[in-house]
Amino acid sequence: MKEILDFIAGCGNPFFLATDEGGQPRVRPMGVAFEYKGHLSFCTNNKKKVFAQLKANPKAEICASDGDKWVRVTGTVGFTPDREAKEKALEAAPMLKNIYKVDDGIFEIFYFENAVAVFEDMKGNKKEVKL
Repeated sequence: MKEILDFIAGCGNPFFLATDEGGQPRVRPMGVAFEYKGHLSFCTNNKKKVFAQLKANPKAEICASDGDKWVRVTGTVGFTPDREAKEKALEAAPMLKNIYKVDDGIFEIFYFENAVAVFEDMKGNKKEVKL
């Protein structure tokens, strides 16, 4: 987990999340990734399309690149209503405090479960890590 989070952080913002919108792939930039209870976790707003897309089809993938190297994490996502998860997100990215509050009714935490991270580079090197 640390290797994945360190790589994402080292790439700078953003990294990208791919979801499915009724058969149409959708890719969007994301800025916050953190660990919560051993899961690679993220946050969103439950009024956004990404939330509805992940609820309808929990299969997703993220990709972060630093130019000649990248990591893709593929799996299914779950959601947690844990207050502690929301606090952890706000701690990981204090700028979120300008957007979300723990009990605001729109702040959502989702995380990868049953996921695989694949690190690759332009030379064809590949390393797989199960989450």
